[in-house]
Amino acid sequence: MQASTKVTPTAGDCDTIFVAIELSQKTWLVTLHSPDRERMSRHKLEGGDHAGLLVLIERIRAKVAGKLGSAPRVVSCYEAGYDGFWLHRLLEAAGILNFVFDPASIAVEQRSRRAKTDRIDGELLLRTLMAYLRGEPRVVRIVRVPRVEAEDARRASRERDRLVTEQTAHTNRIKALLRLLGMAVGNPRRRDWLAWLKRQRDWQGETLPPHLLAEIKREQARLMLVREQLAALEQTQAAEASPAVPTPMVERRDQLQRLKALGPAFTATLVNELFYKDFRNRREVASYCGLTPSPWRSGGIDREQGISKAGNRRARHKAIELAWLWLRHQGDSALSRWFRSRTANAGKRAKRVAIVALARKLIVALWRYLTTGLVPEQATMKA
Repeated sequence: MQASTKVTPTAGDCDTIFVAIELSQKTWLVTLHSPDRERMSRHKLEGGDHAGLLVLIERIRAKVAGKLGSAPRVVSCYEAGYDGFWLHRLLEAAGILNFVFDPASIAVEQRSRRAKTDRIDGELLLRTLMAYLRGEPRVVRIVRVPRVEAEDARRASRERDRLVTEQTAHTNRIKALLRLLGMAVGNPRRRDWLAWLKRQRDWQGETLPPHLLAEIKREQARLMLVREQLAALEQTQAAEASPAVPTPMVERRDQLQRLKALGPAFTATLVNELFYKDFRNRREVASYCGLTPSPWRSGGIDREQGISKAGNRRARHKAIELAWLWLRHQGDSALSRWFRSRTANAGKRAKRVAIVALARKLIVALWRYLTTGLVPEQATMKA
């Protein structure tokens, strides 16, 4: 049975052009419904052809205006993903009301082998957009687009995380290569490490084989390059730490650093990834980090699947890492005592569940601290 391509009129939007854009690197498929037609129309553009997209929308708008006698408004949507938010800002600047959808919130067929094409996805996006404008509750989650300044500010903390990961990977690779011969590793991050390595001998008293030594030298050169870039990035961040006119994000970062267990790099990541947003309640804070529970309750089935892991992956990782740091540096706080009482005589699995619960409580407490100034109960401030 083939689904109908006719659309249900949206109350109060009979003079509205609905546009759904299915994005990919190669092509853009624009699925469109205008008031002068009952069926959807589709238009294929080259990937990234934003000028052609605006020309297409203006052509359809002029055609509909000639039939209706008045200029219709245009509402568009696309899924958040690889292209980011530049297209949203372009459409908004052109006077088009645009929505960025969370792809994971769009309902799809639950068949084990469901068909998936750009044509089907475009129709689904368009129907979801019209349902959202009809006022259907929870039909889709809308992504709140950050300001350009907030989006750019997170680049430094994200780059630092990538450099730290790459530094660890190069170090581990060098250690693994040397362990092939059972040789001492030393500290590959030292600049004089190669000179030290030349003096080392294996169990037979031999030096490193030439090809293995050449590979280690190249690996260590990449390691030193990463360390230089990491040092330069940290210097830049330190120079920007105290601007002449503090911004709201800088003020939040400084406020977090007053708490023991939170350092400059950690607070910068938390603010850039999480606390740059204005949340309405504690549920939004936990949901954005993906730390909310996901129960499965149907009939006689009642089990917990764990946290949802939706939202910002980096914020969630930092929240759980912060929970362990909080236990170490804020051992006398109420949250730390709650964790110890809950995990007394508990196994490893119970402790893992409890640390996630602590991360959720801690993130909510920090959000309240930033918005109301209420310090987490019995938390220690830096001297």
